[in-house]
Amino acid sequence: MGSIDRYIFRTTFGAFLVVLVGLTAVIWVTQALRDIDLMTNQGQTILVFVGITGLIVPLLILVIAPLALVMSVVHILNKLSTDSELIVMNAAGMSPLVLFRAFLSVIAVVSLMVAVTSAYLAPKGLRELRNWITEVRADLVTNVVQPGRFTQLERGLTFHIRERQPNGVLLGIFVDDQRDPKERTTMLAEQGTILKNNGGTYLVLENGSIQRQEQGERDPTMIVYERHAFDLSRFTGGTAQTITYSPRERYLWDLISPDPEDPLFKQQPQQFRAELHDRIAAPLYPIVFVIIAYAYLGAPRTTRQSREFSVLSATVAVASVRLAGFACSVLGQRFPSALYAQYAILVLAAGFGMRAIVKGSVIEPPAFMVAFANAITQRLQRRVAA
Repeated sequence: MGSIDRYIFRTTFGAFLVVLVGLTAVIWVTQALRDIDLMTNQGQTILVFVGITGLIVPLLILVIAPLALVMSVVHILNKLSTDSELIVMNAAGMSPLVLFRAFLSVIAVVSLMVAVTSAYLAPKGLRELRNWITEVRADLVTNVVQPGRFTQLERGLTFHIRERQPNGVLLGIFVDDQRDPKERTTMLAEQGTILKNNGGTYLVLENGSIQRQEQGERDPTMIVYERHAFDLSRFTGGTAQTITYSPRERYLWDLISPDPEDPLFKQQPQQFRAELHDRIAAPLYPIVFVIIAYAYLGAPRTTRQSREFSVLSATVAVASVRLAGFACSVLGQRFPSALYAQYAILVLAAGFGMRAIVKGSVIEPPAFMVAFANAITQRLQRRVAA
């Protein structure tokens, strides 16, 4: 790798990381706000909140990485053009095709990252997210029992807590147990905590009393205690529940050779097929996107040639290819031939771009579009001046 190759790899990959981290963080925040109830309503800590919502980051990277790469390539090519470096390298005998080879190392790294994320990391994160949310939302204290509410867990058993503190301590606990028709038990406690161990899940009550009223007896029996354990094992869910993973939550090898006896596969074979082709095509998008962007912006040009239109055209072309891929993936669930159409689109787009790169062609918009844009610009300038 020469000095120019190292320079382009360093600057392009650095810009890619900045764009990827920035876009992922913004979108992650918008997605994480949907699960903010894990903290506000269910008493989970900030670490649990960040851990659960952070599991969608690999899926976000899978979608954002190709776009972040093309944005970084456009930025670097514009920078090289603005600093006249493209013209100097072309004058020194470096053709656009030779310069394009400098971007191949970045393309290889990003495509490999997308392939690994698509095959393993994204479904792994979604699986862990499903398991974790199932455990949290199935937990009696974090989901069913809410502060200030009388909650009936089953017929004859009512819970109430006054407040839930950030450290998980429950204040003002009331439990009314009328499941036994021969005896009614009412428990009060100043505070309590949840204890989970191999023996089960228990609500440990502190500083309270137990009132038992037997059938046929006029006076209840009162017991004052410092600590008392109430068994909650039968009311808590957890990871022991059977979880059925969707096609998006399956690893790549699970999609390639699914279990024929899988009930979900029997019901939705078309979704498994569409998801498989979407995973296979995912590493191809960074390659095609960079080829398109470089075809529009990689050739040296004078200041009189419209570079803004080239940037806009490259953006429209990349967006069209990506939207066509989404459309083929959706239509492929009903029409299997549409799944193969996305490969044809990728091949045609890459072939068009490589032809322009090899020939060193400068792709410019039609003259009428330039004239129309200039007319609008002049009109806006006259209005601003007026």
